Amino acid sequence: MIQHQAFGRIGGVAATCLAITLTLSGCGATAAPGSAPAGNAAKAGAATSLADIGTIADLETAAKAEGSLNVIALPRDWANYGAVIDAFKAKYPQITVNEQSPDISSAEEIQAAKTNDGLDTAPDVFDLGLTVALQNKDMFAPYKVQTWSEIPDALKDPDGRFFGDYGGYMSVGYDSAKFTAPTAIEDLLKPEYKGAVAINGDPTQAGAAFAAVGLSTVQTGGTLDDFTNGIDFFSKLSSAGNMLKVDVTTATVASGETPVVFDWDYLNAAHQKDKASWKVVVFPGKGYAGYYNQAILAKAPHPAAARLWEEFLYSDQAQNLWLAGGARPVRMAAMTKASTIDATLAAALPAAPSETVVPSEAQSTAAGKLLGAKWAAAVK
Repeated sequence: MIQHQAFGRIGGVAATCLAITLTLSGCGATAAPGSAPAGNAAKAGAATSLADIGTIADLETAAKAEGSLNVIALPRDWANYGAVIDAFKAKYPQITVNEQSPDISSAEEIQAAKTNDGLDTAPDVFDLGLTVALQNKDMFAPYKVQTWSEIPDALKDPDGRFFGDYGGYMSVGYDSAKFTAPTAIEDLLKPEYKGAVAINGDPTQAGAAFAAVGLSTVQTGGTLDDFTNGIDFFSKLSSAGNMLKVDVTTATVASGETPVVFDWDYLNAAHQKDKASWKVVVFPGKGYAGYYNQAILAKAPHPAAARLWEEFLYSDQAQNLWLAGGARPVRMAAMTKASTIDATLAAALPAAPSETVVPSEAQSTAAGKLLGAKWAAAVK
């Protein structure tokens, strides 16, 4: 099991008023076509849990009235997100899901929200690495889904501003037609890996790349209190000419442009369907685990739909869809106990490392600052 350290991504309106608002007049201005009634939108926007809205049916009604949901940075081949989005669309065909900029980083999600501040095009929800979530939690609306108690305390902000959803272990994927399996992280420094090793993004902006530095830190004798070892490892990799500065995508793996990739085990495993020679290794010794986080924009243009999306993501249905993508759903322990987990998919997961580390809030914050100060010079 992943051992977690503490981290430290409308029924309340009076029936008469609601009925009138949904028709022609009363209780304020008439709602524009395709938008939520003003009272419902305000109530949803202030809701910190379903209890503040009413029942799930009330939330569904308000979200359908809004008619849209803006999601961002959700590649369809990432942790089975395509199936998750399609399942939400099938359940709520009245809500148009606008899939914005699927391949951008966590940091770029935040920038998109700032650029579109106050506009209908702003993202309603985020999917973020921990460091970026911690740096920007004042932008998020506190909200606790119905299954909040089943999310481990170590994987959620106590106020509900962001909360872990799915995760896995940092791994190395490689084209076995070109390379033998690396058995230790230091193998990647060898001449045979010249111009071959890539990470998934910039570690100052992207969670997967941040985790690659974290893994290299603990694999080379360092601790999560100081990422210097990891930065030094990638500096050596760059100096040796082995580091490939290309953003990793399904296409770059399939074409052979990025033949060796640091990434989450479930993302590396997903490439096997497009490239038969693609293999995945989790190095012996200390493993590095992490979860991606959900969050709602405090000024979400579609606040009811945003909260309905989160309720859906933490349902048994969506949690099992993460599992189908090879990721470990955050409610896995509770669902296993309740026998609602897909046991076949759970049994197919690769074995976990014997020892696993997860950064605390303080460690993540310190590592983010260190990377910001030293990364660019280290890998130039």
